[in-house]
Amino acid sequence: MTQAELVAALPDGRLPPELMQIHAADLVLLFGIGLVAAALLASLLMPFLDRRPSRRARIRSTRGMPPAQRALAIARILGRLPQELRDTAYGTAAPLGEEAIERIALKARPVRR
Repeated sequence: MTQAELVAALPDGRLPPELMQIHAADLVLLFGIGLVAAALLASLLMPFLDRRPSRRARIRSTRGMPPAQRALAIARILGRLPQELRDTAYGTAAPLGEEAIERIALKARPVRR
């Protein structure tokens, strides 16, 4: 018996013919599974795709804090404390105004990580 005869002698399938075809209900089920998989994947990736607020927005969010606390919060944002804010941060001089602190902070370069 040749290979072609052997393949021809095999039955078409072990399932009934109506189960071997794809119906509309099967397509809807596959579509639903795809939607659920996409939702799970999106929920897993959202923390990595979320945008961080800009440096300017983070500095502006410190408005209203006392000058010493604001200078230290800006130091956390920038990664270092600008020289002009050291006296304000440690309370060794008269505190600077909010506009002056913000101007110094926006002018300062952040530490690259």
